[in-house]
Amino acid sequence: QVQLVESGGGLVQAGGSLRLSCAASGRTFSTYNMAWFRQAPGKEREFVAAITWSGTSTYYADSVKGRFTISRDNAKNTVYLQMNSLKSEESAVYYCAAKLYGYAYQRSYDYWGQGTQVTVSS
Repeated sequence: QVQLVESGGGLVQAGGSLRLSCAASGRTFSTYNMAWFRQAPGKEREFVAAITWSGTSTYYADSVKGRFTISRDNAKNTVYLQMNSLKSEESAVYYCAAKLYGYAYQRSYDYWGQGTQVTVSS
């Protein structure tokens, strides 16, 4: 099992940048596929980005391609989400997620963090 703790959220102006981090517990972090999701008030949780256990492959929602970058550092048990050119409609709670089995691009994940709030002011 893995425990996930997100950080790095906050208030940013539209067009600005933020870098989210997700620290994972356990010695087997490098075997987990990882992803970021987000949920705005009154909306369904939506997929943002995913990365395979090795970091070789990444996947993005169409809405964030070219602006967001997911990466990981297996030596630090951490996955990151660099968010550039943020839009006001991207204000949401951002969640980190992990899974051992299944493809990274598939939206079902087994372990979730508590989330970090990102607020983009217009």
